Amino acid sequence: MEHEPYLLIGLGNPGREYRDNRHNFGFMVIDRLIVRLNAQGMKVQSKAIVTTAIYEGRKLILAKPQTYMNLSGQSVQGLMNFYKVPVENVLIAFDDLDLPFGTIRLRPAGGAGGQKGIASAIEQLGTKEVARLRLGIGRPPGRMDPAAYVLQNFSREEMKFLSEIVDRAADAALTFVVDGLNKAMNKFNGNQIQ
Repeated sequence: MEHEPYLLIGLGNPGREYRDNRHNFGFMVIDRLIVRLNAQGMKVQSKAIVTTAIYEGRKLILAKPQTYMNLSGQSVQGLMNFYKVPVENVLIAFDDLDLPFGTIRLRPAGGAGGQKGIASAIEQLGTKEVARLRLGIGRPPGRMDPAAYVLQNFSREEMKFLSEIVDRAADAALTFVVDGLNKAMNKFNGNQIQ
């Protein structure tokens, strides 16, 4: 394999009680990729659950940080250093309050927008130039605290569409690996499940 490895990281919180939370959208995408790619060799490394897979001749490192969301950057940086992954081969998937539910959006860079996991990654890496896969969860209803909203499970109505959204997000991540970020953005940005 002449390609450098790719690091696909989904952000979330460890523990069964958080499994179906909106905040664990990133974990759900990585779990889907693990199944789809028949990823092997699950281990804990750099404070993350890590598995590896080969996809179209490229080595993928699939990771779910186990530090809790606001310290996720420790895993991102540790895994990048260990596997010698260049920053342009990193994609971080996470929930985003500023996008409507069902929207996925890839971006090459940017700020954290209040999302503490990506804020931690930006801080640890010392750059905002890291590709991200934003998974829309919408705004909390009424005056609900966003911190409480992200720790709630998806609604029954949202659950009907969740598997399809996670599939599309996994497709977007694999397109990023094979065809690059621009093609992935052109193909997946803006589409929304109704």
